[in-house]
Amino acid sequence: MDTDPKEPDDGAKPADAAGEDAPPGPPAADDEGRTGAAGRRRPWVRRTRRTVLAVVLIVLLPVLASQIALRVNYTGDPADGTYTRNKDAIWLGHAWVDGRKKDADVTALAQELATTGIRDLYVHSGPLEHNGTLPESAYPRARWFIDAVHRAAPDIRVQAWLGDVLATESPDGMRLERPETRAAIVTSTRQILATGYDGVHFDLEPLHSDDGDYLTLLDDLRAVTRAQDAQLSIAAHQIDPLPGFHSFWGTVAGHPKWWSQKFFGQVARRVDQIAVMSYDTMQPLESTYGGYVAQQTSLALEVTPQSTDLLMGMPFYHENRFGHWNHAETVAAAVRGARLGLSRTDPDRANFGVAAYVDFAATESDWAAYRDGWVR
Repeated sequence: MDTDPKEPDDGAKPADAAGEDAPPGPPAADDEGRTGAAGRRRPWVRRTRRTVLAVVLIVLLPVLASQIALRVNYTGDPADGTYTRNKDAIWLGHAWVDGRKKDADVTALAQELATTGIRDLYVHSGPLEHNGTLPESAYPRARWFIDAVHRAAPDIRVQAWLGDVLATESPDGMRLERPETRAAIVTSTRQILATGYDGVHFDLEPLHSDDGDYLTLLDDLRAVTRAQDAQLSIAAHQIDPLPGFHSFWGTVAGHPKWWSQKFFGQVARRVDQIAVMSYDTMQPLESTYGGYVAQQTSLALEVTPQSTDLLMGMPFYHENRFGHWNHAETVAAAVRGARLGLSRTDPDRANFGVAAYVDFAATESDWAAYRDGWVR
C-alpha cells in the first residue's frame, strides 16, 4: 500500500476548485458504475436482511421462550415426603453375566444398594438378534449372578435387559411389523425367564410413536410374564414437550425421538414398569434440564396407571456431545426435577421412582447426589 499518495501532475483542478460558471462534469465511469451497482443492490440487500431477521426470530423466539419456561419450571420447592418409595432401579452392564464379575463384585454391589431405594436391576443379557432370537451364549453366567444377588440382597429383583436396534430409520435392524419376529421375541422371553430372572426389561430403539406392532408385542409378552409371575418393564422414549412435537422433529431431523402422551399411556397400561429415558435431552443448562425432567414427570404421571411403576431416568454417565451436556444433565438436577414434577402432579403416588443409567460409568458423586437428593 502507498502510504504517501501523490497529487496528480497534469495541471487539472479538483472539481471543487473549478470556477463558479464551469458546468459540472459527468461522473467518472468507475464512479458511475459503483453508484449504479449500489443503487441496484440496495433493495435486494434490504430484503435479504429482513428475511434473515424474520427467520432468526421465528426460530429463536420459540426456543428462547421454551428455555425460559423450563427454567421457571425448575423453581420452587418440592413437597415434603417426595423421596424414594423404594421402587428405584439401575441399568447394569453385560459384565455381570458374561463371566467378568466375581462373588466379591456382587458383595460390593449389594453393599452399595443397601443404602439406596433400588429394588430392580436391569442387567444387560442380550442383545436380541434382528430376527428376535436370543443365543444362550449371550448370558452364560446369568444363573450365577441371579443366585448371588438373591443371597446377598434377597429383596432385589434381577431382570434381563434385552434390546436391539429397530429398522425404523435405517435399512438394517429388527422389524416389528413381521409377525415371525414378534413371535421369536416372545419365545426368547420364555427362554430367558427359564434361567431364573425375575422379569424382562425391553429397550428397542428408535421406536416411533403410535407403533401398533409394538403394542401387539407388549400384549403377547404380558401374557407370558403374568403366567410366570414375572415383571415386564420397558425403557420409554420421552413425551412430546409440545403437542405433536415428534411429528415436527421427524420432518425436520428424520428422527421423531419423542412419543405422544397418548401413546406413552397406551404403553404404560401394558407393562408393570415403565422407565423414561429422561436424559440426552439437548438441554444446555442444569436449570433447564431439571425443568425438563419436571415437565416429563408430570406428563408421564398424567397417563400412567397407578398400578404401573413409573421410573424417571437419571444420568449416571458423563459425556459431552450434541444432545447431552455433562455440565447440564446432572443427577442432582434429574432428582430435583422428578421431585418437582411429582409434587405438582401426584405427590402421593406410591409406584414411582428413579432409574440410574448406567452402573459402569457412575462416579461416587453420582451416587452421593442420588442419595442426598432422593433417598435421604
